[in-house]
Amino acid sequence: MDKVFSEKINLLKALAILLVVSGHLEFSLFGMFPPYSFQLALFFFISGMLFKEKYINNIKEYFVKRIKSLLVPYFAYETVYFGITYIVYKYSGIFLGDTLSFKSFFVTPFLNGHQLLLCAPLWFVPQLFLTLCVFVVLMKFLSRLSDKYTKLIFFSIIGFGAIPLFKFLGNNTITLILMKLMFSLFFVYIGYFYVKYIKDKINIFTPKYLGIVLFVQSVLWLFNRDFNPEHGIGLSYVLVWGRFDEQLVVPVLTALTGIWVSLFAVEIGYNYCKDIKLLKDIGNNTYHIMANHVFVMFVITNILCYFNHISIDFSSDKIYTIFNPVQTTYLYFIVVVLITTYLGKFQKSIYRNVTKHITKQQ
Repeated sequence: MDKVFSEKINLLKALAILLVVSGHLEFSLFGMFPPYSFQLALFFFISGMLFKEKYINNIKEYFVKRIKSLLVPYFAYETVYFGITYIVYKYSGIFLGDTLSFKSFFVTPFLNGHQLLLCAPLWFVPQLFLTLCVFVVLMKFLSRLSDKYTKLIFFSIIGFGAIPLFKFLGNNTITLILMKLMFSLFFVYIGYFYVKYIKDKINIFTPKYLGIVLFVQSVLWLFNRDFNPEHGIGLSYVLVWGRFDEQLVVPVLTALTGIWVSLFAVEIGYNYCKDIKLLKDIGNNTYHIMANHVFVMFVITNILCYFNHISIDFSSDKIYTIFNPVQTTYLYFIVVVLITTYLGKFQKSIYRNVTKHITKQQ
């Protein structure tokens, strides 16, 4: 991986996690692209960009690599947050999630990942793990096909068919898992396709393409209803629960336009942002930011409520509550990003020191 590509990927990861945090604070960094309309698809896309073809012929090695990079830290975080959730329960009487059991610890992560609300955004990690494992198997199966467009059509049918099939079969555990897998596989392949066939061959960041994307998004905005809670979600679909209102293909289309805008933002901002250390740190700590940002929001809100003598109900539907959102939303955003980024760096330094110490002893 060349240096420039690596730096752009890191900036794209930083942007993606900033979009996730801003989404949980209910504002968008891109005005025409609402929170929850594309940021998770962007993470799947980035994973596809980073996929290496060598693993198609060594699937076992790929599985082991993904277990180490995704599942091991996931279950470590889950263990920590079970402890934190229990401590909160002892003081508040509210258990923010499912009580500890074999199912909640090992099974629920692969169903919806919301067994612990304080780290609920980590639901994405087991989903990504399943998606990448299925993706490499499918790529092995399709490796005999030399025509790139045949594969693109195959994954496009999967992606655009995910929501209609889900609605036709009905919302249950099996269909929800299948829909999320189909949806995410499409964006992993699109990321792979972009790097292999577009990135260095076709310039898609011209004024013409910008105009096309903005026009398409303005048309898609006609389907947006996320102005008041009773209107529905419109472009802001909720993948984890399969909430798309009446939409069938709009979520896929708005995810594609959002991904293009993100790539465009990195492309035009690269020379200005490539040496900003904070952005590098954010990009390098997306896993830790994803894991910890809701808990940091929770702590900040409790502290502010305590000093203002305000009681707050942190029931399951209010876990993202923030103090005086009209005035504090952007302060939350900055503070939460900074704390979780440097918390991630601190965790990494501890891990390196412990690993170094164990290696020396051996």
